[in-house]
Amino acid sequence: MFSGFGLVQNNRVAGDNTGQAALSNGQLFVQKSDGWWQFYVQAGAYNILSLGLPFISTGKQVDDLYSPVPVAYLKLVPGKNTSIQIGELPTLMGSEYTFDFENMNIERGLLWNQENAINRGVQINQTMGKFAASLSWNDGYYSNRYSWLSGSLTYTQGPHALTFVGMGNTGHTAFQTAATPVQNNSAMYALEYTYSKSNWIVQPYYQYSDVPTDLAIGIDKGASTQAGAVLLSRTLGRGFSLTGRGEYIASTGSAFEGSVNLLYGPGSSAWSGTVTPTFQRQRFFVRGDASFVHALSIAAGDAFGKAGADSSQARGVLELGFLF
Repeated sequence: MFSGFGLVQNNRVAGDNTGQAALSNGQLFVQKSDGWWQFYVQAGAYNILSLGLPFISTGKQVDDLYSPVPVAYLKLVPGKNTSIQIGELPTLMGSEYTFDFENMNIERGLLWNQENAINRGVQINQTMGKFAASLSWNDGYYSNRYSWLSGSLTYTQGPHALTFVGMGNTGHTAFQTAATPVQNNSAMYALEYTYSKSNWIVQPYYQYSDVPTDLAIGIDKGASTQAGAVLLSRTLGRGFSLTGRGEYIASTGSAFEGSVNLLYGPGSSAWSGTVTPTFQRQRFFVRGDASFVHALSIAAGDAFGKAGADSSQARGVLELGFLF
């Protein structure tokens, strides 16, 4: 896959620019998908653009996040309904995925910003009629500390699917990088519903996360978030489709208490709206995001603008590329 994007934005943060352009995907996929042993390798360049966060160059993201081989695993299939994956795996959490070609919108959303993206570990998958379950022991937010337990359970009935996902760190660590934020010491739960029929996909979900107080690793006062989102997609015909996303997220705590900052300052909240029209013809595609984020109860220095004191940001993003 090969694609690139350009964006324009207001209220840029210090070090960012009003206009940016980058290679969004230059990736190859190699896999073996039959037999009792299988594998999947995804390698190349990527840019993970997300609402409410500064633009980061593609080269820096590859270096600082998940390397040029972000996903790679061995898959063992000991039975018809059972499989075991070992390696660098996509997270079980959330309704949005790490790479933009997997998602309805170009930019990932505010709820996605709280989640982990790639973890290293072992995952067991089992299907039982209308139920599908997964359980994983992993390193959470790419910490290389194997103390996380993640699990999901999905029930599917016709066009309806209901999923519960939970994950948490059974230990704690002060280790932090661009890929391993303070949320590596959290627990998170989500309830997701999906309706998929004909030309429609409707996907509302609820998310809760908690970063507890832990003086031993420098979290003097913990905080939590509650959030909800709705994702919509409508296929229009002749290669056109239209998708949208609306979100709201709120965090607890206060600067006075010294609470950990999980958003735009302790106790802040935010909402967002995104619309993405898409056109695809055979292997060529072009799509655009129009997005807006507004934050409430911000802390100066933690929001938008050069001084981090502006409460909103609007963006326009255009992406085009080829699938191969």
